[in-house]
Amino acid sequence: MSDFLREYLLVAIFGLMAFVLVGAFLGLASLIRPDRPSAGKIENYESGVDPIGSMWSQSQIRYYIFALLFVMFDVEAVFIFPWAVRLEAFGFFGLVEMVIFIFILALGLAYAWRKGVLRWA
Repeated sequence: MSDFLREYLLVAIFGLMAFVLVGAFLGLASLIRPDRPSAGKIENYESGVDPIGSMWSQSQIRYYIFALLFVMFDVEAVFIFPWAVRLEAFGFFGLVEMVIFIFILALGLAYAWRKGVLRWA
């Protein structure tokens, strides 16, 4: 067996040992832990407020879209920071590419603004 395959075999053995140990500890914990089920333990609990009424509630899609826009512009910052650090290395081509990238994101922001998604009401 080559040294290359031997290293992978070592990693596989350690991975298998990790799975076996985790399984053994979880099995042991399930055997020795106390198990006293009651109605209060399976009741929904949210922020210290007792649940009243149905568990189903409808929420507006606007909040999910708002969160998605936040993630989109957060990822934009992740792409712009390395570009700003290495601007000299990218030259004019890098500047044009980033202007196109920011323009596409601005179009998305303008569309969301026009549709009223950014209104928090």
